[in-house]
Amino acid sequence: MKGVVRTRVGYAGGTKKNPTYQDLGDHTETIQVDFDPALVSYRELLGIFWNSHSPTNRAFSKQYRSIIFYHNAEQRRLAIETRDREAAKIQAAIYTEIVPFSEFYMAEAYHQKYLLQREPSLIKEFELMYPLPSDLINSTAAARVNGHLAGYGTYKDLQVEINDFGLSQSARTKLLNRVRNRGR
Repeated sequence: MKGVVRTRVGYAGGTKKNPTYQDLGDHTETIQVDFDPALVSYRELLGIFWNSHSPTNRAFSKQYRSIIFYHNAEQRRLAIETRDREAAKIQAAIYTEIVPFSEFYMAEAYHQKYLLQREPSLIKEFELMYPLPSDLINSTAAARVNGHLAGYGTYKDLQVEINDFGLSQSARTKLLNRVRNRGR
């Protein structure tokens, strides 16, 4: 969505230092979202969070629990407020934990930009632009394209920003077609 600068997947909420997918310890798989508050509010991001999963399901492990990590008192207040509103709306218990952020550990490169990686011609272009995996992971353009592939943003939004991604004409056409035909 507009205002999301970058996303990275990783692990947080536990005590183990330097967790990996194979040795996660007591961490939870999570996503880190960097955003421009002048373009998108934290409340709007929470709306996406609540609409993107079922917070009424109890987690069967710490690895897959529903959790919000807040960075300050205002984020905590908004997380609780939106959780309570969601519970009232759906008339059910919510099992999402709301806890203070401590540390985020980046997941391995093969976990990053998952949907983009499933598009060989698109990921190939991004890898040429960003030969270092860390640069690809931190790329705003890669995050935006991955988001569009996941169904966030509209076709019209994509048309407005697609020329900013640095993609070839054939890749732009492929991405536009993919998003336009989504859900058909």
